[in-house]
Amino acid sequence: MAITDQKIYLASKSPRRRELLRQIGVEFELLMLRDEPGRHGAVSEEPHTGEAPDAYVARIAREKARSGWEAVQWRKLPVRPVLAADTTVTMDGYILGKPSDSQAALEMLRSLSGRTHQVFTAVAVIANDQLNEALQRSQVRFAEISEATLKAYCATQEPYDKAGSYGVQGLAAQFIEHISGSYTGIMGLPLFETSRLLKRAGIRML
Repeated sequence: MAITDQKIYLASKSPRRRELLRQIGVEFELLMLRDEPGRHGAVSEEPHTGEAPDAYVARIAREKARSGWEAVQWRKLPVRPVLAADTTVTMDGYILGKPSDSQAALEMLRSLSGRTHQVFTAVAVIANDQLNEALQRSQVRFAEISEATLKAYCATQEPYDKAGSYGVQGLAAQFIEHISGSYTGIMGLPLFETSRLLKRAGIRML
């Protein structure tokens, strides 16, 4: 199947990933898997028992990309590459997902205060049934954060749709002492790795 044009499908509802793709000039259409009936529904993001954080995040990105590619064919949409990504925060080998409520966010952020944690973002791109993927790892060190500041942060809306309960591009930037790795990877889409994958899929970049 020939690629229809230079657009891609983004199998993600993350506004940050949309912003990052626009930053590097990639045209895209959203492919909302949750709207797909039957077998093309949302991918479960529950970790498997004993699954390492890097293996977990890579698996979720692959599953989302494959589900998206199946949806493109099932819906008879124009043939374009499908890009999916997933990000997880990990501390001491434990996966810190999106908080369920303010108490969960507060506990998570307390555990990050004054310590270094890891952020994994996996990217998967499928074009013409061929999957290519990349995994990016960054380290982030938080300063010591007072209880009052943590509670004030958790009173905002920022922590509640983000792995680890914080957004590097938002208010939480004031907590970060040091980053080693990819800022855009911590945001949710490492642009260096993503651009390479899109080139392989036939998308023209600079």
